[in-house]
Amino acid sequence: MAEGPEVRELDSDGSSEELVLTPAQLIRSLEQAWLNEKFAPELLESKSEIVECVMEQLDHMESNLKRAKHGDLKVSIHRMEIERIRYVLSSYLRCRLVKIEKFFPHILEKEKSRAEGEPSVLSPEEFAFAKEYMANTETYLKNVALKHMPPNLQKVDLLRLVPKPNLDSFVFLRVQERQENILVEPETDEQREYVIDLEEGSQHLIRYKTIAPLVGSGAVQLI
Repeated sequence: MAEGPEVRELDSDGSSEELVLTPAQLIRSLEQAWLNEKFAPELLESKSEIVECVMEQLDHMESNLKRAKHGDLKVSIHRMEIERIRYVLSSYLRCRLVKIEKFFPHILEKEKSRAEGEPSVLSPEEFAFAKEYMANTETYLKNVALKHMPPNLQKVDLLRLVPKPNLDSFVFLRVQERQENILVEPETDEQREYVIDLEEGSQHLIRYKTIAPLVGSGAVQLI
């Protein structure tokens, strides 16, 4: 692989900082983003910088293989690694598209109300896709059903009709950085709220919305 690519990340104050990652760190970042996206009930922040860098690395690896000797065992091993990375990348992007199609009104509403400097959950391409998907859905509903209904029933509120992500669902996680005083909501009316500490390396089954900010910060990894 080539030298470490640059990935731009936003600090808490909204300023951008370029981090230089080794190829191994880059692939590990992709795998972490993939697992988090796969197991989180909501659409997470877009990792378009990582996606672009991984695609560049794949192109570089492919060009290296073309210069390698045919019949070399290392070529077969490297090609399998390329296919593995391509699978993770395509699965990550496909997972995000499925969520956009499933929750598009809520995602676009969240994007509309996003504060200045707050990172977007959508890449520019995903944002264009979500808007087009919503427009096509509204057109389809109008042509197939709404225009045949009384005038007072010809409007549809997609925010009310389309289910929201279930943030109360439970997820498995591994703690990457020790966390103290995590407030856990009661499971029944007889229980009270209580506080727990999450030790580094420990694994838990917990309600997603309790640890959603920790997923975004990288303090926990969904598994």
